[in-house]
Amino acid sequence: MKFYTVVGSPNCRKVQAVINHLGLAVENEYLEFFAGELRTPAQLGINPNGMVPALVDGALKLWESNAIMQYLADKAGDDALFPRDPSRRYDVARWQFWEVAHFNKAFGVIAFEMVAKPGFGLGATNVALVDAMKEDLQRFAAVLEGHLTGHTYMVGSGITLADYAMIHLEGFKEAIPFDWTPYPKLNAYFDRMCSVEAWARTAAHNRSIDLGK
Repeated sequence: MKFYTVVGSPNCRKVQAVINHLGLAVENEYLEFFAGELRTPAQLGINPNGMVPALVDGALKLWESNAIMQYLADKAGDDALFPRDPSRRYDVARWQFWEVAHFNKAFGVIAFEMVAKPGFGLGATNVALVDAMKEDLQRFAAVLEGHLTGHTYMVGSGITLADYAMIHLEGFKEAIPFDWTPYPKLNAYFDRMCSVEAWARTAAHNRSIDLGK
């Protein structure tokens, strides 16, 4: 298997955490965004969106980080990260869909506008968009806080794909203009996940732009 990634991309990090967790033998192909390597004809043949992450396993060309995570867990035969029992399996999938569509969508837009844009000279911050996303993040952080009041991890008693998906933007948590103090359970959960070895090993010294889902 070959994993196409950009150093520091949060969505690549969550896939890499699963690779680490499962101890899979995967060849990493590191691409340079600013050199245009994501949009070469060869790369567009793998992911026509011109984004990362992407995985190639034989004839399979797979993109979208959460789909890749599910594939890797199933390929490894791991019943803990992505349980076979339908009631738990689709609970994991539900939270993966939710983080992309709601919590991390708002979080990611704020991070892009307030951190990536000024950091990489990508134009002016869209203040109105940031304000709107702050409202969304408040709404969905409260949902996550409520769920974590009764749970140590997102689903069941141990780490699942939902956890590696949920915290993939943690590197930007203290860098964005958002008050996290009303969410003590969420904060404790992020701290807990940051200490997990499979996740901690994905950290990069330099942060890159998040280019995929």
